[in-house]
Amino acid sequence: MHSLEMKGPRSLRLLQQLVNGRQQSVRLAHGQSSTNTLKTLNKHYEEVSIPVPWGHIAGKWYGPKHVRPILGMHGWQDNAGTFDTLAPLLPPHLSFLSIDAPGHGLSSWLPAGVMYHSIDYVQLVLRIMEEYNWSKVSILGHSMSSINGFVFAALFPEKLDMFIGLDVLKPPIRSPKQIVNGLSARLEGPLKLERRLRSGGEPPAYEWDQLVERLHQGSEKSVDLDSCKYLLQRNCKPSSLEPHKYYFSRDNRLKYSQVYTLSLDIVLEIATRIRAPHLFIKALQAPYYEHKKYYDATLAVLRQNPLFEYHEVEGSHHVHLNEPEKVAHIINSFINKYRPL
Repeated sequence: MHSLEMKGPRSLRLLQQLVNGRQQSVRLAHGQSSTNTLKTLNKHYEEVSIPVPWGHIAGKWYGPKHVRPILGMHGWQDNAGTFDTLAPLLPPHLSFLSIDAPGHGLSSWLPAGVMYHSIDYVQLVLRIMEEYNWSKVSILGHSMSSINGFVFAALFPEKLDMFIGLDVLKPPIRSPKQIVNGLSARLEGPLKLERRLRSGGEPPAYEWDQLVERLHQGSEKSVDLDSCKYLLQRNCKPSSLEPHKYYFSRDNRLKYSQVYTLSLDIVLEIATRIRAPHLFIKALQAPYYEHKKYYDATLAVLRQNPLFEYHEVEGSHHVHLNEPEKVAHIINSFINKYRPL
């Protein structure tokens, strides 16, 4: 166990019992009954642990192990639970592996003194391919991982047979002033958090309903209240100091992750190098996270790829979690086209 981690199978079992116990009183935003919700949660998958030099990557493997899966990769500060409602709707002839990125969910945290950086998640795909001896990879990425899939697709075109991106098209363009202003906080912040961790203190703890509300509000209401349980099942632990309360268990240093600081010219160069089948789905009630002119310029380049598909759906940034049926038929049509039975 890593010196900065706070893990434990007992905690996960307790949280699963809590989530399952609440199924009788909740309904998903897309009208799914509590009975169907419970079936979705209980859809068969196997917890897997993938060795990496700093510990392990945790994941949920749906389907047979002998079939190369689609690799599901979540957004910033989310976890493998982001695909809990979508995974059961994907084509049954393929497996699906939804992972927790380093510092997220049940995966190992990076060592003390090591900073999180977006480009490391691109290399993480290579590590997973090496572990399973894959010559090709199929990626389904949301938000942060849609960005990293975009980069992977350009850097390693020979290793990718299919890429599906959800809601964030590419690395956002920031002004020089924004980039420079953000560096001091991203460098100082992790040091403050490491001091707190060395002191042995727990993060703030909350009643369950408060925890749900904080996740809902923290996502700018993108994650519906009824959908929060899918992320919290891998993102909180019972407090040892305050009975019946829980704290967020992801690595708080993720708040200060180093991100891409690319110019539009570099992003457009990346876009020109993507040649694999590429599906992008934009949620219309989600922001663009940058000036839309940069988005449109990149989209124009991507459309030059004859294997590129673009779709828009009504919904929030987490529409794939809240209302998976809105994206499932689009994704399945694309998958069946490029990885048929």
